[in-house]
Amino acid sequence: MNIGRGCESCTVNIRQKTYKKTYNTGITKKTFLLKGLSCAESAAKIKKEVDKIKGVRYSFLDCVDKKLSIHICDERNLEIADEVAEIIKKIAPNVDVFEDREAKGTALVEDESLNKKELIKIGTGVVLTSFALAFEFSFAAELVLFLVSYVIVGGDVVLSAVRNIFKGHVFDENFLMSVATIGAFAIRQFPEGVAVMLFYKVGEYFQDLAVKRSRSSIIALMNIRPDYANLQVGDDIKTVPPEEVKIGDVILVKPGERVPLDGVVIEGRSMVDTSALTGESVPRDVEEGSSILGGFINLNSLLKVQVTKEFEESTVSKVLNLVQDASNKKAPTEHFITKFARYYTPVVVFGALALALIPPIVTQGANINQWIYRALVFLVVSCPCALVISIPLGFFAGIGGASRAGILVKGGNYLEALNDVTTVVFDKTGTLTKGIFKVTKVVPKNGFSNNELLELAAYAEVFSNHPIAASIREGYGEVIDKSAVDSYEEILGYGVKTIACGKEIFAGNIKLMKKENIPYDEVEIPGTVVHLAVNKNYAGYIIISDEIKEGSKETIKALKNLGIKKTIMLTGDSRMVGERVAQELGIDEVYTEMLPDHKMQQVERLKKEINKKEKLVFVGDGVNDAPVLAMADIGVAMGNLGSDATIEAADVVLMTDEPVLLEKGIRIAKRTRSIIWQNIVFALGVKGFVLVLSIFGFATMWAAVFADVGVALIAVLNASRSMYVKNI
Repeated sequence: MNIGRGCESCTVNIRQKTYKKTYNTGITKKTFLLKGLSCAESAAKIKKEVDKIKGVRYSFLDCVDKKLSIHICDERNLEIADEVAEIIKKIAPNVDVFEDREAKGTALVEDESLNKKELIKIGTGVVLTSFALAFEFSFAAELVLFLVSYVIVGGDVVLSAVRNIFKGHVFDENFLMSVATIGAFAIRQFPEGVAVMLFYKVGEYFQDLAVKRSRSSIIALMNIRPDYANLQVGDDIKTVPPEEVKIGDVILVKPGERVPLDGVVIEGRSMVDTSALTGESVPRDVEEGSSILGGFINLNSLLKVQVTKEFEESTVSKVLNLVQDASNKKAPTEHFITKFARYYTPVVVFGALALALIPPIVTQGANINQWIYRALVFLVVSCPCALVISIPLGFFAGIGGASRAGILVKGGNYLEALNDVTTVVFDKTGTLTKGIFKVTKVVPKNGFSNNELLELAAYAEVFSNHPIAASIREGYGEVIDKSAVDSYEEILGYGVKTIACGKEIFAGNIKLMKKENIPYDEVEIPGTVVHLAVNKNYAGYIIISDEIKEGSKETIKALKNLGIKKTIMLTGDSRMVGERVAQELGIDEVYTEMLPDHKMQQVERLKKEINKKEKLVFVGDGVNDAPVLAMADIGVAMGNLGSDATIEAADVVLMTDEPVLLEKGIRIAKRTRSIIWQNIVFALGVKGFVLVLSIFGFATMWAAVFADVGVALIAVLNASRSMYVKNI
């Protein structure tokens, strides 16, 4: 990271947690799309040089996504593009650079049509090589045929290698293949020299095609960006880009169309498909007054929507930016492989040089051509591209697949960290429970019926704004005649006193009953108890409870089956309520009557109790739990679809109120890591095996080519499996 470079007025605030950054005003983000970038080593060199540019505070380049993102001081905004383009042209002349203005928030989708020019070159090389092998020619004629074939097929590889050497970039893929194939010509192995370059180019072609298609599939998975909006202007309807629509404008969403921006339905009723944002397969019903988010698909009726957020602030825009910026936060495995590749290639090159020179010197009668051939095979095997390309692609695919399932993971580092979770700490209200108070029990006394008691309570609470009062009125469900209420008095800390329908009604807690000297029933039941009395006579009590979410109990059980050692619940509720919920869900520990600072202290204590390699997750409902979400190793926000604060506070956002998504997110993380380690073991295993065979003379150039481009192609195809998470 290049912090501290550039103008003095710019500052960077980095939160205590790794990779979480907020940039002050004065810092601008620019994105460049690099069409044609395929070499991971070139990508690393480009990033290194870009970091040296004056005013660049931080940069990231992903050769899988082919995006260069840089954070720069505002004063350098105009000049930076030319400097970046110049650096890229020096290191990778064949790469075209586009500043990402029009396609902001989207990835570059390159044309997947066949590269006819490349195919013609390969085809010509195959014909000439086949002709040279099929017929008997003089040595000079054979040399000319193979040489022409070689230049046609691999001339650009050799040219790139020479250019890079003059720029100080020696140990790249072009250099390795050039040395190996030219060496084959030097020892008169013309067919193998041409064939190795030919198969290398064919392998590179299919590898590049596989990467493009994998990227396109992942991008299509998250293709929720709306293309247009039907803006109502007077009596006319205009089709405009979503960016041109302002807050307060009215848009029409026809059946089958994607909702372009967040808003409120002001006319119409329809079913909407929310799966692009939430992963939910069951459509939702929306009507006049319902909130609706950009990215939803209108299924069956015309909707008129008043816009509440501009496109840049809309949920769909934030989700897209989060998913596509997630690759900036590399997982430890990615960092390890990048460092490994940096040292691995030079070591192998010098190892090949030693293999070519030392045995002929120390071994009597050794054939120098034989050892040079073995060294050339050794060189071909050495390229680490299978790892450098497939591992970031695996994390990218895993993040994309998780997003499609309604799980926003803000980086490969968090996706990998989910594998090491051993302790899960939950908030209660809004996380494991619905956060909506509801009448769960009505107990009438002294001749009153259930309906009479609820009616009395509804009239008593008719003017109260308290959530408990609202739940009583909802539980009553009938129209309340407010004109029948003659007086209303709210007694702070006790309840209310109301005169309605000629009756004096008291509704409140046991302190109100004691204050008015009204005999009451002692109730030891979890939940909020509202006692009622009519004309100083006890009428009974109503229990108000927060319901447990469907799936909460199954989630706790599933987490334990995944190997989670301890589940803990922190709540501000009373001991009785907290212990009841914890017991019903099967949670290991519960801490009740906690304020926000108490929760932070508990999380800090719990983090100290676990092993350094283990991770602690805190799951909360976003806004109220933001400090604790930031303190945990991984902060997970539940629900609050469309809440800006929730998306900002957490490392992982579950886009619905379903707690079971946490368990699915961990399973996706485990599967992604499994695929990535399959690639690591496979690539290193095959390369190591062929390297050993080459030392003892059992490996040919053909085996070496497979160990390079063949392994890379297989690894890329395997990495793309990470995006398929439907049946996990």
